[in-house]
Amino acid sequence: MYFAIVGRWSLSNFQHFFLPQIPLFFVFYDFVSSSPGRPAGSPTRYEPRFGGNVMMGLFGNNNEQLPERRGVVSGFFKSLGKTEYGSRAVRRGRRLGRSTRKRFSCLFLTIATSFLLYLAVFGLKVNFYDIIGDSTSVSEVQEHLVSRDQRPPTSKHRRKQHFPCDVEFAESVAYLVEPGGFMNVTQFSLEFIEHEEKESETDLYMPRFGGHQTLEEREISFYATNQKLHCGFIKGPPGYPSTGFDLDEKDVAYMKTCKVAVSSCIFGSSDFLRRPTSKQISEYSKKNVCFVMFVDKQTLSKLSSEGNIPDDKGYIGLWKIVVVRNLPYEDMRRTGKVPKFLSHRLFPSARYSIWLDSKMRLQVDPMLIIEYFLWRKKSEYAISNHYDRHCVWEEVQQNKRLNKYNHTAIDEQFAFYQSDGLVKFDPSDISSGLPSYVPEGSFIVRAHTPMSNLFSCLWFNEVDRFTSRDQLSFAYTYLKLRRTNQGTPFNLNMFKVLFCV
Repeated sequence: MYFAIVGRWSLSNFQHFFLPQIPLFFVFYDFVSSSPGRPAGSPTRYEPRFGGNVMMGLFGNNNEQLPERRGVVSGFFKSLGKTEYGSRAVRRGRRLGRSTRKRFSCLFLTIATSFLLYLAVFGLKVNFYDIIGDSTSVSEVQEHLVSRDQRPPTSKHRRKQHFPCDVEFAESVAYLVEPGGFMNVTQFSLEFIEHEEKESETDLYMPRFGGHQTLEEREISFYATNQKLHCGFIKGPPGYPSTGFDLDEKDVAYMKTCKVAVSSCIFGSSDFLRRPTSKQISEYSKKNVCFVMFVDKQTLSKLSSEGNIPDDKGYIGLWKIVVVRNLPYEDMRRTGKVPKFLSHRLFPSARYSIWLDSKMRLQVDPMLIIEYFLWRKKSEYAISNHYDRHCVWEEVQQNKRLNKYNHTAIDEQFAFYQSDGLVKFDPSDISSGLPSYVPEGSFIVRAHTPMSNLFSCLWFNEVDRFTSRDQLSFAYTYLKLRRTNQGTPFNLNMFKVLFCV
């Protein structure tokens, strides 16, 4: 017995809306009145094969069919009809008569009609954010969230609803010109520690990607002055193994040519590839902007198995696939912070960079994004605030409630920050320069200025030293940088969350 619904509804929609956390089981029964080859007058103990009459499909949340488990079905039927002669299969019925088939047809049509009416009446009450999934655009979010947010919440446990922000991007990149004097910001020279030496031969030393920064070195690094500081990519003494994030020389040479970079990453096959919408990207950006997706071998193999195979030049769509070997951390989330925060290290010649989490799809020309979030706002660094939480105290509790990280490690980091001056967020205090202490963090736009690069290094060092939950360290890093360099401007634009770009 099969049925299908024609229109925009599909199995994935049905699963997202009605069974978001439960795999869908569909068992189709082939009602057969007799079996070919069954001998006439066969004894009661005759047991037909249900494998030929039952087809079972198991679909997980990712809509991939999982291996069937016939033992569950057969075991269920074998448990029926226990007699003195042993297990007996369900007795076959007679052939369905014409009137009986009509009744089954009417019953099926009634059920299908009722289901369609249910969708028509209650379908509008479904959370439209699940239709779009994690990959959305600004226009899609505005279209779908407005209809959702205009309704009052039906449950006190439902997540708070938020209206999307209007983003008035320029109509075209044809007449975009970088404002004169935009890069005339705080100037100082930053150099980065490339190698570390053992302090003594007796020390148990192992090189680390982030190095072994002392608290004294950490304190000095917050000063916006000419300095040489820890900022990842640190190698050990000769003879020691690589600390990780190893790239092919051809990829390194390519990234050195980039003036504007859009980057993302997928490590550990944690997500699927979302390609930028090519028709929304101008020919200028296709020629002058680098679109780089960092992946590991495991992710590359998965992409290839899904049909996403890089071409001869290493591209899948607009994405230049760069394979990272020897990941620097076992924690994939922490490894993802390398391309997220250290774009000025990976793209040393770039003037601007845009970071997108892999859950997002780029559907706006990157030059329009830079013009809107940096040039128009006269900012060096742009990041969205969190859509629901604004105080680090709340973020700490949320991370512990959802077991996002080891509770002891979170408490140690939080206690350290409080001892160094971190206080609760006060929306009435405009002196902090932040509308929120908790960023959303999946979308970052940067000009590669000295202050922007310094802030990125400092933020990465906190993630390397403490937990990988970067939302816990953002406000502390920014506030300490400002407190240490009073009178030295750092133009950070923290805007209302857009959910995507």
